[in-house]
Amino acid sequence: MNMIKSFRSLFIILALLCGSAVGLWAAEPPPEDAAFADKLLTAIQKSDYDMFIADGEAAFKQVNKAQFEVLTIKLAKKLQAGHTITYLGDMNQKGNRVTLWKISFKDGSDDELASLKIKNGKVLSFFVRG
Repeated sequence: MNMIKSFRSLFIILALLCGSAVGLWAAEPPPEDAAFADKLLTAIQKSDYDMFIADGEAAFKQVNKAQFEVLTIKLAKKLQAGHTITYLGDMNQKGNRVTLWKISFKDGSDDELASLKIKNGKVLSFFVRG
């Protein structure tokens, strides 16, 4: 009888843990952030500087073409070969929403981590780290 209660308790605990994990996996990114992340990666893929800074606030628009070219040299060919972007979650930093993204490449190269900071419908920053 005690063994049955132990298994029942273990089953309930496992069900709760699985339910919590499903909730984490099912998280959806804010639509605005998903659109910005996609547009920024497309701009890098196409080496389109104007597209990259178009939705930025004033400080983001200060990213110069040379800085942008560093990103395109690093990522454009890998993005062109195919990629997927996965929303990892978000956090709050100094009143700004920051979303985290995993970029996986079809060529099998290492994944990249991107962070996108948004405030009032404008891009404050977009960093890609390998």
